[in-house]
Amino acid sequence: VQLQASGGGLVQPGSSLRLSCAASEGSLANYAIGWFRQAPGKEREGVSCLSGSDGRRYYADSVKGRFTISRDNDNNVVYLEMNNLKPEDTAVYYCAAPRHPLSGCTISNEHGRSWYAYWGQGTLVTVSS
Repeated sequence: VQLQASGGGLVQPGSSLRLSCAASEGSLANYAIGWFRQAPGKEREGVSCLSGSDGRRYYADSVKGRFTISRDNDNNVVYLEMNNLKPEDTAVYYCAAPRHPLSGCTISNEHGRSWYAYWGQGTLVTVSS
């Protein structure tokens, strides 16, 4: 599975963006997908994930109620819809998938290092007025 994250950009606070995680090879249909972000000078943090085993969605407290993760199997894409963006959401966003389909997911950065085998190249989101 080769992942590519896209959809980032420069937006004003309060705006929305939709990030996409697409697979250039293979199907994402049954894969768990995690979204992580890394702001300048900060450690990478988990944002959201979608389980490949039961479809459950998990969100970091900082984005709960504002971000939504979803899967579009027809287009082989997993989206991260981000609403009411704040300057503290500024970061490079990465999507990741585990080695095997039908797996659970994690938004723990510590666990994510070993859980996710495939990482996209990242897309930059800048929230600034």
